[in-house]
Amino acid sequence: MTLYTIEEPLQVVNARVTFRNAPIHLLEKFAFKDLDIAHKLFLEKSGLKECIILQTCNRVEVFAVSNNPDLHKLLEVWASIIELPIGEFIKIVETNRGDDVVLHILKLAAGLDSLVLGEHQVLNQVKRALEFSRKNRYAAYYLSTIFNKAIKVGIRVRTSTNLNKGSVSIGSMSVNLAEEYFDDLQKKCILLIGSGEGASLIAKSLKQRDINFLITSRTYERAKSFADTVAGKPILFESALEKLYEVDLIFVATAAPYYLITYDRIEKAMNSRQEGIMILDLSNPRAVEERVASISKIKLVNMDQIVEIVEKNIRSRRNEIYSAERIIENEMRCVDSIFKRKKAEPVVTSIFKSVEVIRERELKKALSILGDKLGPKEFRVIEQFSHAIVEGVLSVPMNNLKKEIESDNQKHEDLIKMAAKLFKYEDK
Repeated sequence: MTLYTIEEPLQVVNARVTFRNAPIHLLEKFAFKDLDIAHKLFLEKSGLKECIILQTCNRVEVFAVSNNPDLHKLLEVWASIIELPIGEFIKIVETNRGDDVVLHILKLAAGLDSLVLGEHQVLNQVKRALEFSRKNRYAAYYLSTIFNKAIKVGIRVRTSTNLNKGSVSIGSMSVNLAEEYFDDLQKKCILLIGSGEGASLIAKSLKQRDINFLITSRTYERAKSFADTVAGKPILFESALEKLYEVDLIFVATAAPYYLITYDRIEKAMNSRQEGIMILDLSNPRAVEERVASISKIKLVNMDQIVEIVEKNIRSRRNEIYSAERIIENEMRCVDSIFKRKKAEPVVTSIFKSVEVIRERELKKALSILGDKLGPKEFRVIEQFSHAIVEGVLSVPMNNLKKEIESDNQKHEDLIKMAAKLFKYEDK
């Protein structure tokens, strides 16, 4: 969406790295350690007028407004801040301009672009990003308008649809099943194996419930990075396997081409404990040996069972997704109208200023002719009369000008130029 003033065109752009194009444990590489400094560097070095950074465990995004923004320069600044070679950075980052940016932030705030469809947390993150940038004067009219509209859309979608009702992520459904199986997850020893997208969904669901858990991966560095970015207490993979007898609940979400949880390991663990173990295998291919289910007191739930429940919930949400998209479509038109009105303001303001100069000049002439014949009361009447004439003459054509510009009329730029020309307005 191109954002205009009569003096110079402005455009909104977005650059992002999200869970869709980078594993969760790698997103930390693209994050900003100091958001305040990052905002300042983008504004200073990228020639931006406004900037908002949205940074969560699932995404790092930069929203910006500028005259003819140079996205490559923005990416260069981003790469320099995080000390990453620009060549490696460009392969992963996504970029958008104009309407696509507005549509993206509206969908994001509505929960349509989240790991968990309809999740509420992202809406709060959008609010905090806007508040931070406005408080520090990194965001002004244009980004504030877009983000405020996105927040309103997010609230409306959640209050007028059932988009956030029922689990539609494999991770959240897995945690729900574990809650149904155990009386109190808070008191259970939980192990999460994996550091990818599936593991992050489980970790987020556990974190939202304030449930502590151990996180392990095939390398300790990945586990530690995951814990720092998402949640969990990192533990060496070998140590985790040795302590299976202490674990009550195991989530496995990896892409390992072999069994990580074997029959022999679980059988050995059960020889040292009285309580049963629940194992949820979200891996593809499966990372838990199927024979494990035959061991006494073992509850094994595989990916197929979880997916079946999730798909049932998604089918029930399809109409809600359609309703949310209709809300977003209507609000997109509203944002477009807002910026079209903004485009006309400099011309309208200039016209009123030009006519005000004429009014004051002619009022002085009239007063000089009348001389001492007028007292203070008569002076105020004549002055108010001159203001009323200007307002009466200009209000209708200026309101009509704004309405025409707000419409889908493709010739609104020509209309603005014609109005400026008729009133001898010069674009300086």
